[in-house]
Amino acid sequence: MTPRELVSSTTLSEVDTDRAFTVRVPASTSNLGAGFDAVGMAVARWLSVTARVRPGGGPVTINRAGTLMQIGCPYGDDLIWRGFIAACVALRRSPPDGVEIDATSDIPVARGLGSSASAIVAGALLANAMFDGRLDDAAIIDIAASSERHPDNVAPAVLGGAVLSVRTTGHHYRSVPLAVHPSLRFVFVVPDFEVRTAVARAALPAQLDFTTAVGAAGRAAALIVGLQTADEAILGVALDDLLHVPFRRSLVTGYDRVVDAAITAGAIGATLSGSGSSIVAVLNDDSGDAVAAAAVRAWHAVGVAAESFTTSAEAAGATVEIA
Repeated sequence: MTPRELVSSTTLSEVDTDRAFTVRVPASTSNLGAGFDAVGMAVARWLSVTARVRPGGGPVTINRAGTLMQIGCPYGDDLIWRGFIAACVALRRSPPDGVEIDATSDIPVARGLGSSASAIVAGALLANAMFDGRLDDAAIIDIAASSERHPDNVAPAVLGGAVLSVRTTGHHYRSVPLAVHPSLRFVFVVPDFEVRTAVARAALPAQLDFTTAVGAAGRAAALIVGLQTADEAILGVALDDLLHVPFRRSLVTGYDRVVDAAITAGAIGATLSGSGSSIVAVLNDDSGDAVAAAAVRAWHAVGVAAESFTTSAEAAGATVEIA
């Protein structure tokens, strides 16, 4: 269904042009080793988007700042606007004329930190707020996951913290918070090159042998226990993925060297953040600075510039303000 086919049309009088609608959405890391397409965690980097409807209407405009400056697509292809339209479809409303969007972000783009998911979520939340918030968190996750094609980034972006999401029926998902042991820290090492999601998806095989599938199921269960207990033996195995990392590691220059350096410096384990290019190392002590420095040095040794930051699993989910 396109916006022109929506049941209810929207006039300027239905949207208060005196109000500004602002959403703030966190970054996220997905997969977390063996949690492929199911486990994600909010990360304290942020996309902030404010929308207004100009009196008198006019064209849609999107003004970008921060890491979004590298995005040069027309508004119709912008993921914020796509999320907005998807929520309008769910609400059976047409988008009003004259929408002006100001968006700024410090989430690295195409680095496995959920920049696409945060944009889709932001757009959906903006439309929901503009039309008086009839969609709950579960509906926003379903809308965004349908656009993103999997829920493991969008669910933590909406809810915050670590989240397990599973498909129930059709495009519907059940998302539940996961407990993460308070001692765990996550070091993100972000290189200066991208891995596009489409390329990463294309690297995956069409089939896996039964033995690999059984091993992957066990490691996924181990991930949940390891995150809850900080048991290093269990968590170390869970971070050694069988479903996607073996097929994507070749897309990330220096992957093995960086992972080995992080573990040698004290990390329990390290793996791709999302589909890459960033790598996330998990630790259970105060060795974050040493792990980050070792991983950055390992990438520098193969000619890749990188930066790092460390976080816990306590990042809040998306927020909405109406002024």
